[in-house]
Amino acid sequence: MNSRHNGREAQPARGTRLLRVGCAFTYRAEVPTPAVFMVRPDRRDQVRLSGENLFTEPDVLVRDHVDVYGNWSSRLVLPPGLSTVNYAAWVDVPDRVEDVDETAPERWPDDLPGEVLLYTLPSRYCVSDVLADEAWSRFGAHPPGYRRVQAICRHVHESLEFGYGTSTALSTAADVNASGLGVCRDFTHLAISFCRALNIPARYVFGYLPDLDVSPDGAPMDFAAWMEVWLGDRWWTFDPRNSVQRKGRVVVGRGRDAADVAMVTTFGGPVLESMVVQAEEDMAPAWR
Repeated sequence: MNSRHNGREAQPARGTRLLRVGCAFTYRAEVPTPAVFMVRPDRRDQVRLSGENLFTEPDVLVRDHVDVYGNWSSRLVLPPGLSTVNYAAWVDVPDRVEDVDETAPERWPDDLPGEVLLYTLPSRYCVSDVLADEAWSRFGAHPPGYRRVQAICRHVHESLEFGYGTSTALSTAADVNASGLGVCRDFTHLAISFCRALNIPARYVFGYLPDLDVSPDGAPMDFAAWMEVWLGDRWWTFDPRNSVQRKGRVVVGRGRDAADVAMVTTFGGPVLESMVVQAEEDMAPAWR
């Protein structure tokens, strides 16, 4: 068993909530298969990692990797046969919803920081060039700024119906816009596409999202996707799938779209036997 383990403090910091997040992937491979797992919380975000544990069955070498966007991931080789990658982490998150400022302005493209300009361009799933005419006809007359992004999210939330299996790994924002069906990543891709078509920088975010102070929707826990939009001089969180501010977001990865931040990338054809995701408040007083 390959294990990485850091003990955690007994109590969360003041003004925070302690979460336990993690996942388990079981694969069956015919041959040794290199893989990259992106499941660890982003160290740059407003969460404090107080302990984590990554182990594999059977024992394989795990190496840390940081991609071009600064996302943390783990590289390993899946052995032939059945193998499982387990990850658990304990994180303190702010006991408040994400920030809101309805007066935050849009920035002229020429005034954007160089590292932000990338997020105004089309990408693999966020086909803002294809959806440009619709974006301008629907939202072009809207007063620019935070409230225009709210209007985009509200439209996406109301126009798409959520359903597992309603889209595929090949579905673009234009595809789900036409079908009216998708999962959280599709809601996010469509909202990002409309924003970029209006020259508003938007990037894809995925991570863990527990049901903190909201009613569970009854679906099995899964990874969640949302977006961040550059307004004024910073990134702001928007969630077109849930369409409300939430507590407890634990970012794992950020990129242009889901192609940049796949949970698992395999360089071969292993079969995914099972996937389990956990994101919940941990009331235990100490490390287990």
